[in-house]
Order: sequence, then structure tokens, then C-alpha cells
Amino acid sequence: MSEIKPNESGILKTAVVAIVGRPSAGKSTFLNTACQEPVSIVSPIPQTTRNAIKGIVNTSYGQLIFIDTPGYHDSDKKLNLRLKEVTESQLDGIDAVLYVIDSTRSAGEEEVHTAALLKEIQKQVVVAINKIDLPQSKPEAVRKFISENLPEIPGERILEISAEKDTGINEVLKAIYDISPEGQPMYNEELYTDQNLTFRICEVIRGEAINRLSDEIPHAVYVDVADVEHRNEGKKLWIRAFLCVERDSQKGIVIGKGAQKIKEIRLAATKQLNKIYLQKIDLDLQVKVDKNWRQKDHTLNKLIPSN
Repeated sequence: MSEIKPNESGILKTAVVAIVGRPSAGKSTFLNTACQEPVSIVSPIPQTTRNAIKGIVNTSYGQLIFIDTPGYHDSDKKLNLRLKEVTESQLDGIDAVLYVIDSTRSAGEEEVHTAALLKEIQKQVVVAINKIDLPQSKPEAVRKFISENLPEIPGERILEISAEKDTGINEVLKAIYDISPEGQPMYNEELYTDQNLTFRICEVIRGEAINRLSDEIPHAVYVDVADVEHRNEGKKLWIRAFLCVERDSQKGIVIGKGAQKIKEIRLAATKQLNKIYLQKIDLDLQVKVDKNWRQKDHTLNKLIPSN
């Protein structure tokens, strides 16, 4: 990402910014590009984000604390209802909202429902029309949708971007700063996320797993970190974790023939964790069954705590 042009006023702004949008709109890709770090899982699989993931952007204008939310999705399944609650809860007391829209898809009822979330807070919303690099992109159709559903958002806060190609990101950041309150940074400027060690490990492993699995299995997987130990005088981080699935038949698929699939996931996750942490990573990764976990309140409460 190119450097945002200098702040000549010298006034610092700080804002907590919720990123909302339908599944696969590009919210997590935007966050990772803006932070220039792999903060949130990026996958072609819809409904990958399950928690409110925080990413921090520092520039000469101040600090933006982005919260990547689960894709807003119409469904009556217990897990999806919980994910909708996560998104809705992040709009309470927020300083600004970045509404990311996939310009390659027609709006439909789901987009209407997502826009309706922002009806009462249009003065706080910046719109990012994403995926404009793709030939099927239709940004004018998105602008028409916004004018009909969120008419109070001015044109200068409706911007075209490609989160994947890092196009238009700085313009979006500047538009958010323009509507942000003055204030000193809330986090150390060296930080790009506030995720704790266990959560980060879970997300890295889950990300590598879901991008190597297909059909319904990525949605049926969660990660349980059982042990984390600092060894060799702190030079090694030993981790024992479990990829949890809903059925015995899924366990065999995740393990793979000759345990090849689980080995592939383990090696990929180890590689990513080694990029994040200074310690050498030693990952013991196994698979276990937590039958029908998506219907169990105690499991959902553990994975997606209520705010």
C-alpha cells in the first residue's frame, strides 16, 4: 500500500471502525491490505469470519481501529444467527462504519438487509465498492443501490476499490479520517492487532484448514488449542491443537489418505505461525469429533463469546 499523503494540519484522529458487508464481499481482504499484515482469514469460502477481528492502522492522521465482522447473512441456523448477532453488536457506539460491497454481484434481499443496518447512522458510513478490477464489476449499479437505500451518504464517501490489488485503499482511509473524531491513539503504534496468542493460533490453523478442504467441511471445522508451552528458554513455542469436526466421516477426510491432508495443514500453519512469532513453532495437530457442535450452545459460547 502506498503511503497516505502527509497530514498537514497536525490534528490526530482516532476511530473505531466496523467493517460490514455480505459474505465474501472482501472485508477481510481490505483489513489485511490496510494493515499490511495477515490479520483476518481470507478464503473463497463464505462465512469464514466468525468473530469480530480487530486490525489497527496507524498513519500521520492518527489511528483507525478496524473491526472485521462476520458476513451479514440471511439464515435461521444457530451458528449463522450467532454470527449476525456479532455483526449487529459491533455497531453500538461505533465511530464509523466501512460498508464493503462486492460490485460483481447483484444486490438482492441480503444486500438490502445489510444496508438497512446502517439506515440510522448514514453520517458515519463510508462505502467501498470492491472488486472493480474484475471484468464483471458493475460499480454504477452499486451507486444506484446506495442512492436508493442509503441516500444520505454523499458521493465523496462512496469509493471504488480493489482490496486484493491494493487499489483505492488510501482514499478510503482518508474518507474515514475525515469523519473521525479527534483523539490520541488507543494502541501502541507498533501493534496491528490485539488478538491474544491462543486466538491467533486458532485462526491461523483454521485458515490453512478451510482453504484445503471443500464442500461443507470448512463450515464444520473449529480449532481447539489444548496446550501452549514456551520451551528451550523461550526459543521454542510448542503447541498442541485439535481440528474439531462434527462427524466421524469428516474426521477421515480431514486426516486424508496416509494422514497426508492433516500433515499438509500442519506444515502450512507452522509456516504461517513462524512468520508471526519470533519463537520456532512446534505444532502437534490432531483431529477429533465434537458431534453436532454447531447446535451446542456451550461450544458456540466458547468460540463466539457474547458481547
